[in-house]
Amino acid sequence: MASNLSNSPFSPLANALIKAFEEKQEITTDKKISVNILVTKVASYYEKLRTSMDYGNEETILRRATERILKRLLVLDTDPTSLAKDLVRELIWASYFKDDTVPESITKKVSDSIRLHLELKEKVSKLKLNQEIDLNQFIIQILSCEIYTILAPNNPREAMANFMFQVLKDSVEITDDSKQTKDVQVFIAIRKNFARDDIAFLRYKLFVQIFGRLTDANLNQTISSFPEGLNEIIYQLSYPRKDRIFNHIKRKTPPFLILYDLLRQEQTNLKELIKNQENFKSVIYAICNTRYNGIKNKVRTAIIRSFIFILFTKAFMALSIEGAFERVFYGSVQWGSIALNTIVPPVLMVIAGMGIKTPDDKNSHIIYLDIYKLLLEENPKITEPISLKLKSTSAKTIKDYVFSILWFLSIFLIFGAISAILSKLHFNVLSQAIFLFFIAIISFLTYRIYQTASAYTVIFKKTLLTPVLDFFFVPIIRVGRSFTEGIAQINFILIIIDYIIETPFKGIVGFFEQWFSYLAAKREELE
Repeated sequence: MASNLSNSPFSPLANALIKAFEEKQEITTDKKISVNILVTKVASYYEKLRTSMDYGNEETILRRATERILKRLLVLDTDPTSLAKDLVRELIWASYFKDDTVPESITKKVSDSIRLHLELKEKVSKLKLNQEIDLNQFIIQILSCEIYTILAPNNPREAMANFMFQVLKDSVEITDDSKQTKDVQVFIAIRKNFARDDIAFLRYKLFVQIFGRLTDANLNQTISSFPEGLNEIIYQLSYPRKDRIFNHIKRKTPPFLILYDLLRQEQTNLKELIKNQENFKSVIYAICNTRYNGIKNKVRTAIIRSFIFILFTKAFMALSIEGAFERVFYGSVQWGSIALNTIVPPVLMVIAGMGIKTPDDKNSHIIYLDIYKLLLEENPKITEPISLKLKSTSAKTIKDYVFSILWFLSIFLIFGAISAILSKLHFNVLSQAIFLFFIAIISFLTYRIYQTASAYTVIFKKTLLTPVLDFFFVPIIRVGRSFTEGIAQINFILIIIDYIIETPFKGIVGFFEQWFSYLAAKREELE
């Protein structure tokens, strides 16, 4: 292997990346966890329904499911061993892992992780901590990420993220802040853009950077320095210039995503492939086209999941709040306005999603040129650097105050215009408020779907309508983001499902699995 790499045409940095993709995972001969097929079918159907109502991207479904199951199990039991066994078994029931693929020995690692994190939570809860963050939520999220890393390690993806960091870290400069902070911000932007990490994963990655993965050896040190580390994590994730850095990294993420696919597809053939530029180019174009076609499926999935998330939440509010309000103040339920209020926002999202377009060959050509540089050049430069300042050197001008006033006026103008139209349609005050609430959420979810669709786009075209669309929709989208993040935390339907429905349901599933195992044992006695 070493000689092959030394004679390869690739740069040293690219060689290290390629080697990570060539390394094979160890095959364990440990006994695997087996579950009943019928039980798995039932549980997996439930899980698909449950995740369709959840808010979040596709890449973090397993982590979110782990967090959700952990929260529910911790209400009933705090023994790490039984928690680990039940958690892993439920994840297999839900078809996150195939039957007979997860070694029984892995539950010991999960159990140790649960024990350490619960001990960490118990000890640090006695310290003076930053009140901006829910400690229990924070540690459960860290634990869910650690369990995800144990159960589903993805070394090639981590290697690609590290490669991306090495290539892009010097393309950002913050003139009045430290290099360390700049590097952390580039690291966060890469994790969000390439790995699609959510807030829990970002917290976990920073936690590991500061403390290392939690072990018996570093537990006490982690406890003693936890307040400082927590404050650092909070600061870095709310850094004033994070959005500028995120958008800078986003523009050059597509080549790394396609390179990741290329390395997975051509692990042993890449050295020969790159000798013929036309073949190399055609393979990259083919991967791009596959991904462009996959965008349609991703958009469709995102629309369906967002549609269900909104529909369930909207139906709950319409029947429990809106209907009760109208019965009290108007003497009867105005089913017409409730129907429009429930159906129109999701339908608008579907219509907007249908207008999403995929990239073309010009986009693929730029990606091809960038990948060629990434593999062959020792210090590849695929983007122009940006220079930022943390603090503004000048005081706010009159123009800044005018723009701030215009921003708030645009919000009132847009929402006021929609409210006036609803009044013409005889919507009462509460119905109007609910409609505006969900229009804002729909706008934000649609924007996220557009972001999903542009994951492989490097050519962004502006039209004459762009400023007009920005004026009308950016204020709604910003308001919608705040609403969506809030409703995701206090979605009463999901709370009811997770604690009142899911607990007995999983209990029944577990009972039937044991019963089927008992019947199988009795059958074996007849042989």
